[in-house]
Amino acid sequence: MKILLLIPTLLACIFCFGQTPSSQNSPPLMAAPPASAGISAERLDRIDRMCEGAVESGEVPGIVALIARHGKIVFHEAYGMSDNGAQRELRKDDIFRIASQTKAITATAVMMLWEQGKFQLDDPISKFIPEFKDPTVLNSFRYSDTSFTSIPAEREITIRHLLTHTSGIGYGVIDGDERMKMIYAKAGITDLFTTDPITIEESVKKLAGLPLHHHPGEKWTYSEGLDVLGYFIEIISGMTFADFLETHLFQPLGMNDTYFYLPETKAARLVAVQKPDGDKWVRYPATFYDPDYPVKGAKKFYSGGAGLCSTAKDYATFLQMYLNGGELNGIRILSRTTIQSMMANQIGDLWDGWSGGSDYGLAFGLVNKKGEALGGRGSKGTFDWGGYFNTQYFADPQEKIIGIIMKQTQNYTRDQTGWKFRLLVGQSIDD
Repeated sequence: MKILLLIPTLLACIFCFGQTPSSQNSPPLMAAPPASAGISAERLDRIDRMCEGAVESGEVPGIVALIARHGKIVFHEAYGMSDNGAQRELRKDDIFRIASQTKAITATAVMMLWEQGKFQLDDPISKFIPEFKDPTVLNSFRYSDTSFTSIPAEREITIRHLLTHTSGIGYGVIDGDERMKMIYAKAGITDLFTTDPITIEESVKKLAGLPLHHHPGEKWTYSEGLDVLGYFIEIISGMTFADFLETHLFQPLGMNDTYFYLPETKAARLVAVQKPDGDKWVRYPATFYDPDYPVKGAKKFYSGGAGLCSTAKDYATFLQMYLNGGELNGIRILSRTTIQSMMANQIGDLWDGWSGGSDYGLAFGLVNKKGEALGGRGSKGTFDWGGYFNTQYFADPQEKIIGIIMKQTQNYTRDQTGWKFRLLVGQSIDD
């Protein structure tokens, strides 16, 4: 009896932060013949040959590629090796570090809470994280001792600024401004990944005391803003960021292989990060981070901008929810109207992505009319991004098609599979 009485309470807790039962009931992604989704099997062979050729020529050590259309998986294949040194072949269900593809998931969590009326997008972040009150902008910098001066920012940083990379916050070790790299390093900011016992709260509060690149809303600067929002989600929800995602996004969608840190039972499925060494592929060594961070160390840093690991199918499931207007498996994650706002150009002409062929929404790149006309990128409104370890995704709402290509490489520039895959997905449509 106690268990039966507890069930309504548990369901109420699950639904209180975003997901609810939906009158829609789109099925989970399942494999289907290409022709059933308006895709040419013969033209998919071109993708197969491209991937095989890229591995055979040493362009990449391994690839997992997935294509889904109209909610049906029409192509899902693995090529090459997960770890060349260990001679472990890559499998379709292997797990990849998706790095900046985490940003779309963090933005989704933010908007789930926004739909609850917890805040407005143009609220200052200092309303929730007081350390961000009265931000400043870098004015002068001295390389000899990394000292600097700053001036007061013209306005507060808002949640919208953080979602759109217009806050003025930098990105530490991968920042394009050497001065910011040095300032962040001296302050002990944790960038991207770590095995150290550091929480996102500790890093974000340090970040709040540092100068900005520019006044908030003035320019587009790729930033740790989504890390700030990871901590913001903890404040609003009262849960760790990892627990919030697991409970309110991953479990409802059936994303059973998506984590910040992998359980021991799944650690062997993590693909090695590799780099070329002559004519061989070898494991990438520890630099400012240990590539094995998802399976070792303190496992406490939940980076909203770069921390998650996932599979091609899990990420396709996430994107399918968006193509369905915010619903999957009879569970509504976001309203269709919310997604319309997220996929609208939020920053005007502040970002010149893909030579002017892309706009920027709430943590998504967006193909615009120019990008559509340039070809090989999808229809206007296609949303996309990639990750630091060489993963890419796109989803085209007009054609109802998803493309995901995952690799794990560093320090390599010969890889042409990303743009080729995207172009070849488009040419496979046959309806």
